Amino acid sequence: MAHAQQAAQDQPTGDLVPPTSASDFTSGQLDAVLAGSWRSEHNKARDVYRHPKATLQFFGLQPDKTVIEITPGGGWYTEILAPLLRDNGHYIAAVPGGNGAEDRQDADALRTMFKANPTEYGKASIATFNPKAPVLGPPGSADMVLTFRNVHNWTMAGNAEAMFKAFYAVLKTGGTLGVVDHRAASGANLDAIKSSGYLPTDYVIKLATDAGFKLDGQSEINANPKDTKNYPKGVWTLPPTLTLGDKDRDKYLAIGESDRMTLRFVKVGVNKAPSMPASTTSVSSPSAH
Repeated sequence: MAHAQQAAQDQPTGDLVPPTSASDFTSGQLDAVLAGSWRSEHNKARDVYRHPKATLQFFGLQPDKTVIEITPGGGWYTEILAPLLRDNGHYIAAVPGGNGAEDRQDADALRTMFKANPTEYGKASIATFNPKAPVLGPPGSADMVLTFRNVHNWTMAGNAEAMFKAFYAVLKTGGTLGVVDHRAASGANLDAIKSSGYLPTDYVIKLATDAGFKLDGQSEINANPKDTKNYPKGVWTLPPTLTLGDKDRDKYLAIGESDRMTLRFVKVGVNKAPSMPASTTSVSSPSAH
């Protein structure tokens, strides 16, 4: 596409290290972005729990691809993905549209982030979708869809199946879906624990395979054996939320962030998901706001 062709001609600026090829990130480039001055110190401090370098390497992120991150929240991974994809690829932050205060706040925060640092974020885009009938872009337009710690929210809202069908629809054949979420104890019953924020791994795999994906790999990159998964306020008892405040704070800080599944899927065959007109998805560049 025109964007990618133009971006490939641009010279890297800021703190980025150029990739050695158009199809592979070097370890040094990933390290440089993780150390980038545009990342908040608060977010950098969580690298020890979220393992972004190893996670993105496991998912097979490449610099010349179109990548959609679903519901990026405050932009923790946006600070990494958008600069990585700036020169040769395209980063799209997909956020729920509508009247939800938190969704509007997150979208506005991303737009503010993009405007404040056009060097790193000037080529990123924001797309809005209807969570009840999600369409993430034209069918077969993305190389990779990534989502971090969101499936439990969709499960509680009752739209997880629709979201995974939308992932399948927007991806090219051979495209990758990467999923990270809080992992329930082995044998846990979904109905009994879904309000805790934890999910059975086999349930998440079934969501993806029912939508047409093939499981392509599982990783223990984001595992935490200290997580006992039985807390008064579910996963939100642990950092970074620490819902209980100062009560047993040191105990929960010592446990760290949750034990997480890390799953990679691939879209195989033809598109099984029903498509909707692309006009139902709104895509905007930060300069438009």
